[in-house]
Amino acid sequence: MKTIHRFKSINEFHNYSNLPKPEHPLISLVDYSKVNYLTNSNEIKWMQGFYSIGLKRNVSEKFNYGQQKYDFDEGVFSFVAPQQILTIKINQNIKVNASGWLLLIHPDFLWNTPLAKSIKNHDFFDYAVNEALFLSEKEENIVIEILKNIQREYQSNIDKFSQNIIISQIELLLNYAERYYERQFITRKINNHQILIKLEQTLNNYFNNNETLINGIPTVTQIANDLNLSPNYLSSTLKIVSGQSTKQHIQNKVIEKAKEKLSTTELSVSEIAYELGFEYPASFSKLFKNKTNISPIEFRQSFN
Repeated sequence: MKTIHRFKSINEFHNYSNLPKPEHPLISLVDYSKVNYLTNSNEIKWMQGFYSIGLKRNVSEKFNYGQQKYDFDEGVFSFVAPQQILTIKINQNIKVNASGWLLLIHPDFLWNTPLAKSIKNHDFFDYAVNEALFLSEKEENIVIEILKNIQREYQSNIDKFSQNIIISQIELLLNYAERYYERQFITRKINNHQILIKLEQTLNNYFNNNETLINGIPTVTQIANDLNLSPNYLSSTLKIVSGQSTKQHIQNKVIEKAKEKLSTTELSVSEIAYELGFEYPASFSKLFKNKTNISPIEFRQSFN
């Protein structure tokens, strides 16, 4: 089993990457062309105690984030959260002139700021978001300018305004990332519609194979795991494509199967509720009425 390197501090990462000591202990902008991992191995695993935001070009290494391959083939903008495993596979026979920037942010830098909580709301830091962002030249220049502003601020004389100014620049950077990710969702409609098709197939398997009778109604997390996506990423994609969250898609499938059973079988409402994974028939009836504006019994009577 490969050793997992654990970088608790930004300084430890600098040391391992053969970089000069960071100018600030909690935030650092690294010139990616100067990163030189101190290893003879062709694979490195590490867990870092800080956020990293990468803007990279000409990357020859292959990255795995969690259990997923991080796609850099068409993207340059990437995000890694603390305490998650990153695997880098290095081809020692390929030498390229990698370039770009790596912004490292220790969580301690965010303490006592709104960003300490809100940064976790950004889906692109999630484990199974394994697609780097593609940026146009104009977008890339915007990102670089923000990164440089952050660097200039922590390199200058630190005063009582420094942290707030840097925090505002990080927030600006993350807001641009949200914009670019949504644009990428929209421009990659084919891939996103494939997710919708796979979701439909997965839900059909749950309900057609009586898994709900054994395991209950599938949760958003279960469905996301089956699709090898994070719950937040899946819901974000589905909202772009269909206007509905994963939970709404699951509920729609429940109602669809309920209508089928109510109109084609003699099962009681309680029996149908149990077959669909409900512990209490009243919960089933409430959901059905919320979705259709009539009760299950009223729906069945409409066929008589």
